[in-house]
Amino acid sequence: MANTKKTSDNKYVVGIGRRKTATAQARLTPGKGKLTINNQEIDKIEDKITNPLILTGQFGKFDISVMVRGGGMSSQTDAIALAISRAIIAHDESLKPTLRKAGLTTRDPREKERKKPGLKRARKAPQWQKR
Repeated sequence: MANTKKTSDNKYVVGIGRRKTATAQARLTPGKGKLTINNQEIDKIEDKITNPLILTGQFGKFDISVMVRGGGMSSQTDAIALAISRAIIAHDESLKPTLRKAGLTTRDPREKERKKPGLKRARKAPQWQKR
């Protein structure tokens, strides 16, 4: 896969995930299950982030370091989940069907629609006045 890479010394595996304008790069290192996002250790982890690990039985086997930029909280969460899924696949290709069946390997292609001239947003028109 083009968005993942495995180092030659097999110390860690990298996966890249995107959603809207958010981009996440996840690095999986063998460890005890510690999660670090943007150099801050996270205690309470969202279910959406850990879902790929739990489904494949890899929870607690990797330390995860994530760098995420852009987007909002929800987009960043989805980007992190995709990055972790891609890193797991790069680590062990046999787990791909499990993640694909759960819908965790597909990037969500929806982006913000551009603003059109004469409108307030992409589709919202100014209030119509008869006179």
